[in-house]
Amino acid sequence: MIGNAADAQDLTQEAFLKALARRDQLKDERKAAQWLGRIAHNTAIDFLRQRKKMTYCDLEAAPEPRHLESPERLVLRAEKQAYLADGLRLLSERERAALLLRDVEGLPAADVARQIGCSTATVRSHIANARVKFRKYMKGRKP
Repeated sequence: MIGNAADAQDLTQEAFLKALARRDQLKDERKAAQWLGRIAHNTAIDFLRQRKKMTYCDLEAAPEPRHLESPERLVLRAEKQAYLADGLRLLSERERAALLLRDVEGLPAADVARQIGCSTATVRSHIANARVKFRKYMKGRKP
């Protein structure tokens, strides 16, 4: 959702601190995962609203790869990541969240609905719209 690993790590820590400070609000411990997921989702949305843009680190500041790859593979991987990031930027915040939680994280639509605070039907609509936009983007990028 955030597009930057360092920011995502900071937001994860922030979400846990918020949950710890509000632990008395958790009424049913069986729903702790959804409750924490909702806090994390809202923290990410608040961050995106404040920033309104993605930031990237300089190449020199990027971490060193753990295993050696050829320069060609590194370039191809970077191009693929940039391509996917560009496509995800076309989606609304809710479409992006629904698509990533459903297709990348593998959560059922009902869990996604609880996490982003809408109905299952709305989640399915967000996912369908996101997939249409992403397919259209992919067709437009092919030579």
